[in-house]
Amino acid sequence: MSTSLPSLTTRTVTVPVEFFDGLRRSTQRAHPAIPVDAVRDAGYAAGQALFGHFSAWLADRREHGPDILLDSRFPMLLREYFFEIGWGLVRLSSLSEAVMVIDANNWGEAAAAANGCPVSTGLFAGFFGRLADAPLSVLEVTPDSAAEGECRFLLGSVDVLHYVWEAMERGIPYERAATSA
Repeated sequence: MSTSLPSLTTRTVTVPVEFFDGLRRSTQRAHPAIPVDAVRDAGYAAGQALFGHFSAWLADRREHGPDILLDSRFPMLLREYFFEIGWGLVRLSSLSEAVMVIDANNWGEAAAAANGCPVSTGLFAGFFGRLADAPLSVLEVTPDSAAEGECRFLLGSVDVLHYVWEAMERGIPYERAATSA
């Protein structure tokens, strides 16, 4: 009798959404000066690994790999993937030529009654950075119409999102900063 174990790139585990709040609180207790950075870094590592899982998920559905997937199919399949694995609903849209928006609704991390989504910020940076085969930055922003369980992220190059962040610190709305980046 032969049994084969799944490859490490396709292996996942399920955790309750309360995990995110517990991770943030325990990290803050252990390292009070850097809790968000540590949690975001963990999300980044997970995002890179999750990209491998997404690739295997696409192959199981006889889809092209994410690097050659048709632009018209990618957002729908990405949405289906994140929903199927329990994170929530993801919608991609363009804010400008240099900045994409990721809207996450009924989002697992946002449902953890915590402030912000630092794991997801890192997760998307790792995931999309691996897709682009280049460093990408993700910035969590709060839309005017934010409801419970929702997060919004900006995705772009490190330089572009640094510009957007600096503009936001000067009081410029992220939408305007992104369109001028």
